[in-house]
Amino acid sequence: MNMPALIKRAVVHGSAPAFVSSEGTRTYRDLMEHSGRLAHMLLGESMDLKEARIGMLISPGFQYAAAQWGVWRAGGVVVPLCLSATESEWEYALSNASVSGVVIATETLPGILPLCQRLGIQVFEMPPEDASQREEWPVIDANRRAMMLYTSGTTSKPKGVVTTHANIQAQIEGLVKAWEWSAEDRIPLFLPLHHIHGIINVMSCALWSGASIEPFTRFDMAAILDRVRADAYSLFMAVPTIYVKLIHYLEGLQEAERSLFTEAFGRMRLMVSGSAALPASVHAQWSQLTGQRLLERYGMTEIGMALSNPYQGERRPGSVGVPLPGVRLRLQGEAGDLIAEENLPGEIQVQGPAVFSEYWDQPELTKDAFQDGWFRTGDMAVLERGYYRIMGRLSVDIIKSGGYKLSALEIEAVLLEHPNIRECAVIGLEDATWGEIVAVAVVVTEPTSFELDSLQEWCRQRLSVYKTPRRLLVLDALPRNAMGKVTKPAVSDLFKR
Repeated sequence: MNMPALIKRAVVHGSAPAFVSSEGTRTYRDLMEHSGRLAHMLLGESMDLKEARIGMLISPGFQYAAAQWGVWRAGGVVVPLCLSATESEWEYALSNASVSGVVIATETLPGILPLCQRLGIQVFEMPPEDASQREEWPVIDANRRAMMLYTSGTTSKPKGVVTTHANIQAQIEGLVKAWEWSAEDRIPLFLPLHHIHGIINVMSCALWSGASIEPFTRFDMAAILDRVRADAYSLFMAVPTIYVKLIHYLEGLQEAERSLFTEAFGRMRLMVSGSAALPASVHAQWSQLTGQRLLERYGMTEIGMALSNPYQGERRPGSVGVPLPGVRLRLQGEAGDLIAEENLPGEIQVQGPAVFSEYWDQPELTKDAFQDGWFRTGDMAVLERGYYRIMGRLSVDIIKSGGYKLSALEIEAVLLEHPNIRECAVIGLEDATWGEIVAVAVVVTEPTSFELDSLQEWCRQRLSVYKTPRRLLVLDALPRNAMGKVTKPAVSDLFKR
């Protein structure tokens, strides 16, 4: 079978349940059949898509996995699209990746169809149950490009992070081994599937292992808590914001009702937090409530997961643990020296089979991202008593909010289109619920009233919800250094006054 290892394993899992929902159960055999039908449709008269980029706008669940596998079986590269993105954000991704087709679900068709028609991009709906298949398939080498995820960086536009089938397999195998996944596991999937957390850590690890997934279109607290109380899950993975919301909700319940949920959480074999730093206070609160010690890990789109607290052993609050299987990691000081001892901070640099292959169509940026074969993450860390602790970004232009990594420069570029904004500086402010929130300091073109509510309304037409500013400061001038560059630490200080 000339297909990626993740899909080959589905044959072994056969009639085991892959997705379980109120609409019924879908097996691994169903995944193979549905992905084959889509692959046949995508190929048409061709024998191989030859790494053509295919966008996907589908809610989490069986159809998403079937579409992803179908693109891969046809020889294409999956480009997941954010369900809540604006048309301009979709257009950037589709145009930048030179997408030739978009696979959609019925409910997502109306939103993106006009854009695809304007760009001349073909739209594919998931084929019916009786659609035909073929017997001959392209040979999918492990080193072929498989997926392109867009991530915000230190440039004003998102970068297309390209991973091969071999990269994805390494990312999955490292987590399956470290977290002891098995076919007996059951996990809810409510994380967005245009980010590595939901795609790899939850969905792909579960499907590799023969486990079952219960999908949700969003984090529906009431529905998910009902299933938790019914002991529906053995694993649970979320961002810190979700754990904060759960804590607030559970603490508001009467003790008898609260114990039904907290005891059920306590019976799970593993609960993981990621995509943003987990405050030690939240770690402690969750442990006190449920008896569960959350497992915190560290990763990014370019490398998958690199560090993790151990499944068996101490899970230390405020730490992201040790390198995962297959990951080589080093710290480099500001002067370029390699740090071999503890308690000295340095930039995290990573090597290993899970590391991405390239930034799409940006060879110079790709080259600059590596040093002697080591990927430069841009994150600072320190080794303390054998565990790594993340200290923050080298760049002040990355905001981590609710599990998302946002580019301040991208948001600034949009804000400068506002007719009353002459200058602006976007920063992240610490927030107990979101980790960081987007804050903006502006210099206006004329001394008229400029309110946060009206700015947010204007932004909602141009930015995704999580990129919309939550704090506003109107200044006569932005603080600058001797070189004339806006100093964002000084902007942060102004918000604190």
